[in-house]
Amino acid sequence: MAGNRSQSWMWAEACALVDEAERMHRRFYRLLATSGTPVWEPPANITSTGGEVLVTIALPGAEPGDVAVEIAAGVLQVEARVRPMGLFPDAGIVRLEIPYGIMRRSISLPPGRYVLGERRAVNGCLYLSLRKVTQ
Repeated sequence: MAGNRSQSWMWAEACALVDEAERMHRRFYRLLATSGTPVWEPPANITSTGGEVLVTIALPGAEPGDVAVEIAAGVLQVEARVRPMGLFPDAGIVRLEIPYGIMRRSISLPPGRYVLGERRAVNGCLYLSLRKVTQ
C-alpha cells in the first residue's frame, strides 16, 4: 500500500512539473500555427524615444549570422534559426524548455518610416535600434 502511495505521489509530482514547464513555455515562446516545421514566436520588449524605436528580442542560442532582420510596410520582421545545444552528446534529456528551430517575430511599428540603426546580440538577446526617417 505504501508503495502505491509513493508511486502515485511521484506520478502526480511529475505531471505537475510537466504542466508547469508547458505553462512557462506558452508564456515566453508561442508556437505559431504553420504547416510542417514548428515556428516559435520569441518574446520582445519594444520602447520608443520619439525618433527611435528600441527592440529587444529573446533569442537564446541564436548565432548573430543566423538572424535576419527586415523592415517592410511598417512591420519589423526578425527570423532566426537556433540549433539545439549539443554540448554533451551522450546526455539524455531530462527537461527541455528552451525551444530551438525557427524563431520568427513580426512587430508592427508606430507610424513612420524606419531604418535599422544599431544591431547587437548580447546575453541571448537581439537588440535593435530603429531610427525614424524624416522626409
